[in-house]
Amino acid sequence: MTVSTKGYVPSAALPAHVLDRADVRQALARHDFGCVFRLARKWGGISYSKIAESTGIKPERVGALARGEGAITTYAKIGEVADGLRIPGRLLGLTPRAWERRHHALAPVTISGTTPIPASRERNEVRLLLSHAAQVTMGLSLQQIGEEWAIPGADFTPPPGLVRVTDIEQIEHVTAGLRALDYQFGGGTCRDAVVAQTRWVTRLLRAQAPDDVRRRLHLALADLHNLTGWTSLDLGLYSASRHHFAHALTHARQADGPSLLANVLYRTGRLHLHRGMTSEALRFLQLGQIAAQDSGDARAVAVLCANEAWAYGMLGDPAQALRSLHRAADELARADTATLTPWVDFFGPTDLDAMNGMTHLELSTTDAGHLDPAIEALSRTVAARDTDQARSRAFEVTALAVATLRSNDRDAGWSLGWQAVTQAQQLRSRRVIDRLAPLALEAARITSPDGDQLAQAITSLQEA
Repeated sequence: MTVSTKGYVPSAALPAHVLDRADVRQALARHDFGCVFRLARKWGGISYSKIAESTGIKPERVGALARGEGAITTYAKIGEVADGLRIPGRLLGLTPRAWERRHHALAPVTISGTTPIPASRERNEVRLLLSHAAQVTMGLSLQQIGEEWAIPGADFTPPPGLVRVTDIEQIEHVTAGLRALDYQFGGGTCRDAVVAQTRWVTRLLRAQAPDDVRRRLHLALADLHNLTGWTSLDLGLYSASRHHFAHALTHARQADGPSLLANVLYRTGRLHLHRGMTSEALRFLQLGQIAAQDSGDARAVAVLCANEAWAYGMLGDPAQALRSLHRAADELARADTATLTPWVDFFGPTDLDAMNGMTHLELSTTDAGHLDPAIEALSRTVAARDTDQARSRAFEVTALAVATLRSNDRDAGWSLGWQAVTQAQQLRSRRVIDRLAPLALEAARITSPDGDQLAQAITSLQEA
């Protein structure tokens, strides 16, 4: 069968919402086309006759495959199915098909729950932000942000004529409260409030203020943009996240706040780790190291080192990963506990344990010897978390469930897996749900009713 690749869309082309389903992707990875056909009919409304017409498979053969009778094993026929159903080649272990556009390219899910590598438009946005971050970090440009980072929004309340220290203290107090809500309940509980507060504080820039107060105003605004970017990431609003991080970088530099600048770059790195753009993430984290070292804040340095370790773990570089973990521990040990800044005071021994566990878990994908240290570190972290850090605990319970299942301790793995699902249901965080994806894959790998039930529960949560 020859499928035209120019200007033709087959009648059985799988829509995006079907291709994005975890059960469809799992079936594609196994080359279980009978399951794919059943799911295409169930979720896409595509009849078996249309599948037959688009793929060149006889209708009776399509029906037999859908009943679990037989399989498609030759790469030529797999390619024809990919073309007929418009399935991106990478989902089947094939090279990109002739009809694919660059913006359809997908990346595999990693243990951190990363989402597909994004479209060319997003990559261009990342390139612009990385360039902006480098210029700001190195002090090469303090020009106003251009139109590419413009954040729309109308003015409502007029600003006061003069900004005082008490105004800044009130802003800092509100930001602290919003940050606590984000940590405990997820970005969905507070993002709109953070956006509104950010817009209000932006309008205060029009008012008069003494130089020292204006510096603190820029710092407070940088912190708010940083929090808005973070809550946007938590809800899957990746472009909005980048826009706010770009503003946070500029205001942090204008305030001469290298510690906050480092924190913005750390969070920008985490955004791109989540998006599966590990090399780009590492570059943001490395820029953050420059700012953190300039600040003299050992805790800020520790945050960047720990996250670099996780990135190196994703890249399969154990030597660099362990080196970064050791430095993070050294920096945290010498951090000054008397001068904590609000954007970095979350990071302590428990968070270092969490990053230790996540790094070893990434490395365990190629070396099972990293499973035991991953389980030990994550177990300590889960036990130490308070209720005001519910989102972090959800991430770590999920990772511990994966590690436990990988170590073949299934009873403990199922128990932890269901805890992870329950916690995800209680949070307003898309990122927590995304990070369940590796757990679903691990559960599906184990042929058992328990695994099937857990994988289905995660799929239902992802679709909700």
